[in-house]
Amino acid sequence: MYPTLSKKKATCIRQLALKKYRLEQAAFVLEGKKSIQALLSARYAIKCIVGTSSFFVANQDIVASIRKETEVFETKKEVLSGLGSFVHNHEVLAVAAIPSATEPSISPVDITLALDGIQDPGNLGTIIRIADWYGIATILCSQTTVELYNPKVLQASMGSFAKVNLHYVDLPRYLEGLKLPILGATLDGQPVHDFAFPGHGVLVIGNESHGIQPAVKAILTEAIAIPRYGQANSLNAATATAILCDNWKRFCCPASGR
Repeated sequence: MYPTLSKKKATCIRQLALKKYRLEQAAFVLEGKKSIQALLSARYAIKCIVGTSSFFVANQDIVASIRKETEVFETKKEVLSGLGSFVHNHEVLAVAAIPSATEPSISPVDITLALDGIQDPGNLGTIIRIADWYGIATILCSQTTVELYNPKVLQASMGSFAKVNLHYVDLPRYLEGLKLPILGATLDGQPVHDFAFPGHGVLVIGNESHGIQPAVKAILTEAIAIPRYGQANSLNAATATAILCDNWKRFCCPASGR
């Protein structure tokens, strides 16, 4: 039905597993049916889609959604599994253009997340998914936060990367210019169970090992903490984000969930 993927094109796709080539080509790879479905309904320009003939036959809804400017190639599942980062992907992958950076849009009536040096790709992907779940439209990332288009970040986001806006900024400088409440997750902050959350503002989540950097901590209007009842030294960054977002949303809009 579609032309066979060439060796030259396959080499270009494999290179995108490395950040160096993602930056050079301004493109990234996304793998798996659900992720491709999210991509097709999002703002991303899709350069090409590569799948097995059986995938295209069984997924006519996806075929119908492919834009005219997108190249489509067939290949064998053995070749497909070697193109991306996940050997279990035997169905489909896409190469999409990395969009140009835009200015963040900060909501004056809701929560914005700020990530200060999150390093683990799984954490970032999960936090993006959490933001999507709680209706948080914007995430600010420090320049030391792991790259959005890292394959493990995209995989962990489960398609939510296409519905949440991420912006990499000079975090201390950017936060300093906001006239909003800025809350930071710390081990010695006010317990969230007794905290009167504002109706809007920024929630800062720090690095997995070192927490929030001093330059950002100096800008916080409030430090908040999740009460500890056991002996663990800390919580996973994504887990802490979910708990804090849940407490903030329950306090400010308890009847709006579905």
